[in-house]
Amino acid sequence: MTTGGMEIELLNQHLLLLPQKAIYWKEEKALIAADVHLGKVGHFRKAGIAVPRDMEQDDLAVLSDLIHEHRPEKIIFLGDLFHSDMNNDWEWFAMWRRHFVKLKIILIKGNHDIIHDRHYLELDVELHKQLLVGPFLMLHHPLTEEKLETAEGYVFCGHIHPGVSLSGRARQHITLPCFAFGDKQVILPSFGKFTGKVAMRYSGNDQIYGVLKDKIIAI
Repeated sequence: MTTGGMEIELLNQHLLLLPQKAIYWKEEKALIAADVHLGKVGHFRKAGIAVPRDMEQDDLAVLSDLIHEHRPEKIIFLGDLFHSDMNNDWEWFAMWRRHFVKLKIILIKGNHDIIHDRHYLELDVELHKQLLVGPFLMLHHPLTEEKLETAEGYVFCGHIHPGVSLSGRARQHITLPCFAFGDKQVILPSFGKFTGKVAMRYSGNDQIYGVLKDKIIAI
């Protein structure tokens, strides 16, 4: 087991929450990640904003490490895999994809996934607006309470970049990325390093798991 990972059971499925801000779903042998935002570094650099050049490769390196450790048969990206139009960072992704040609890659398209479908299809990336896998419905945007009532499965989604605020005794405040499990929906933290997080309000029934550098904590 990954150091610091936390295993939970949901609808008779076993999910390993990872400090790399992804989930390994044991029964499906699948890695699930949201909001990687590849290409964001190149997008900012193109606009003249200085950004460390290796940040993009860091996210791909983390994905590679997770693949080598857990040996998934597939990766499900819950939208916003690539941040913007085609730029030089696409070549890093294409090179990474060629290292894992036997791995099934599924992208649930998000609002930032504006690169033409043919580029993904050329890399053997399967595209969907939504996808039901077992008891789970894979989406990008969270559903409202009203729409959750009629959803055909427990929803896995991203988009929000959820965080949870913690306060210390000396008025210190920290916002951690988190996995936010509600009664019918889980919102995953953003996988990409070059992304923010938004402190959210949660209901008393929600199960919140904060992400530290090397472990997951129940909050």
